[in-house]
Amino acid sequence: MAGRREKYGQSIRGSRIAGAIAIGVLLGCVFAFLYPNGFFSPDPRSQSRPVSKSNLQVVTRLRAKVVGCKVDSPNCESTEGVNMMKSENRKLSEKNAELQKQVRELNQKLQAAQQGNGRTQEQLVVSSQPQKAGPFGTVKSLRTNPPVMPDESVNPRLAKLLAEIAVGKEVIVALANSNVKSMLEVWFNSIKKVGIPNYLVVALDDTIVEFCKENDVPVYKRDPDENVDFIGKSGGNHAVSGLKFRILREFLQLGYGVLLSDVDIVYLQNPFDHLYRDSDVESMSDGHNNMTAYGYNDVFDEPSMGWARYAHTMRIWVYNSGFFYIRPTIPSIELLDRVADRLTTQPNSWDQAVFNEELAFPSHPGYIGLYASRRTMDIYLFMNSKVLFKTVRKDANLKKLKPVIVHVNYHPDKFPRMKAVVEYYVNGKQDALDAFPDGSV
Repeated sequence: MAGRREKYGQSIRGSRIAGAIAIGVLLGCVFAFLYPNGFFSPDPRSQSRPVSKSNLQVVTRLRAKVVGCKVDSPNCESTEGVNMMKSENRKLSEKNAELQKQVRELNQKLQAAQQGNGRTQEQLVVSSQPQKAGPFGTVKSLRTNPPVMPDESVNPRLAKLLAEIAVGKEVIVALANSNVKSMLEVWFNSIKKVGIPNYLVVALDDTIVEFCKENDVPVYKRDPDENVDFIGKSGGNHAVSGLKFRILREFLQLGYGVLLSDVDIVYLQNPFDHLYRDSDVESMSDGHNNMTAYGYNDVFDEPSMGWARYAHTMRIWVYNSGFFYIRPTIPSIELLDRVADRLTTQPNSWDQAVFNEELAFPSHPGYIGLYASRRTMDIYLFMNSKVLFKTVRKDANLKKLKPVIVHVNYHPDKFPRMKAVVEYYVNGKQDALDAFPDGSV
């Protein structure tokens, strides 16, 4: 009996000792968090270091376990204190959201400013941040230049008009005077038939302004300019064509991508559905097959050179300056400036030749080339009249294709051929193209 009481007393004492040890461990954890460097730290800074929020939370939970209450109960922390902390937290969250918004806006402005510096600034950034080349076959160079930052101060009136007309910051633009009135009518009627909303006629005389208004066609007449107005009112097809490089500059400065169009074009589909938009200039070709349009290796033979008689050259037929898409980039604007300047200082030059020379010629001694990216459009979608009348109309399979546009650029009898294109592709008259010769007579 006495033995059982002794064992019972020993078990009680053992339980008390175990409890004391547990309390000691818990208190040790508390002091370890509060005084990680000990009670007598030689570093006074560590003694005055504030306790972090996470440490306080741990201490609170440990204290709650020791005293046997819930962490969120009034015994541990007052409701008023919790509410104050929640209120302060909301205020800080709101302030943080506002600061994040300001950071985003500043980043957008910075990005726009960087884009405005164009390709040169971009090259400097790339060169200052060298990158490792990836595995073989995976490396791709920069193709698409960033757009310029729009500047509405250049032409507020045009900016307001384009904001109403353009779709996705893109618009078809054509220049016209009274000399091309009949073709202009076929041009805008085909656009209406397809249902293209974003197009604009830049009128070069008052007759075209009134004509467009009568037919509910978006029209814009520039502010008076003696040099431009003289050519615009009286100039022929090539002279008027040369004006577009000067006029288009404002569209690009306003941040709009422009699909420049001559008026001897029939629209059969929406061209904006068939653009790649990966280059500064995306142009239709004067080429009449894959070789001439997209380039080929042309071997030059000079027998007098003996063993070295054969010289390889690269050839490609020119882009058509009467139909091209141009993005609002620094290289694009430089292209317009270069062409406009040469057409002014070299009055006998042809705008299409100058346009292609500036795009193609590389830098060489005495000349700095234009670093603009370019893409050739599909010749069976963006079709010139040589492709149509010499090839497509004679091929049973190609005749089934429906082009996006047909440009009657190879033939002087433009108006009747434009009407024939409408008859064939729109009205379904199968023999509408048959009466015309391949070339001109």
